Amino acid sequence: MTRQQTITRRPANERGFADFGWLKSAHTFSFGQYHDPQHTNFGVLRVINDDEVAGGGGFPSHPHQDAEIFSYVLEGGLAHKDSLGNGSTVQAGGVQYMSAGSGVTHSEFNPSPTERMRFLQVWLIPDEQGAEPRYDTLDIRPEDKRGKLKLFLSPDGRDGSMQTRAKANVFAATINNDERIEHDLGTIQRAWIQVAGGRVRLNDQLLNAGDGVAVEGGGKITLDRGEQAEILLFELP
Repeated sequence: MTRQQTITRRPANERGFADFGWLKSAHTFSFGQYHDPQHTNFGVLRVINDDEVAGGGGFPSHPHQDAEIFSYVLEGGLAHKDSLGNGSTVQAGGVQYMSAGSGVTHSEFNPSPTERMRFLQVWLIPDEQGAEPRYDTLDIRPEDKRGKLKLFLSPDGRDGSMQTRAKANVFAATINNDERIEHDLGTIQRAWIQVAGGRVRLNDQLLNAGDGVAVEGGGKITLDRGEQAEILLFELP
């Protein structure tokens, strides 16, 4: 039996914040030196970091294991190199995805010497441990997410999405002016919406950039009244 739907907002200004000069980062969930026992994860959704990287800055080579990690680029470009031999630069509107599996090292840098770049770094908990690492990228065309949900990550790789080892379907959308998205979660009991930019209304609740929302109990959701809004929707079966 489907439970009554509940919506719990995670305000942007209640996130953890870190400032390293070259990097300014807001943490929706516990990360690094920021620990909040009330916000360690949401199902298999473990990390949402809103990262702003100064020109020429970046993360030197470091290891990961048994984590599904994707970077959703919002401004500028993100250059990636890893121990699997992959190397690419993803521009705004693109996504880079890495299944760390049994272990991989990688680096991420802002290739511009002067312009800042911004991306959401997301970690999901995989279904299996010690799998073979893999890497993929996807460019999402603006028209594919304008006023509608674009699936870009899923366990079965359907509809042109990248395939993840986590139990999560991840969508992107932009919403502006009179655009309206109606989505039925059905019996999926848990979902998360992250506002990457702008403002939007979820059902009857207004959300601002940086806000996150936990939706529990399944059922229908409506996104409208967007003001240059960009969101990610995580279905977490």
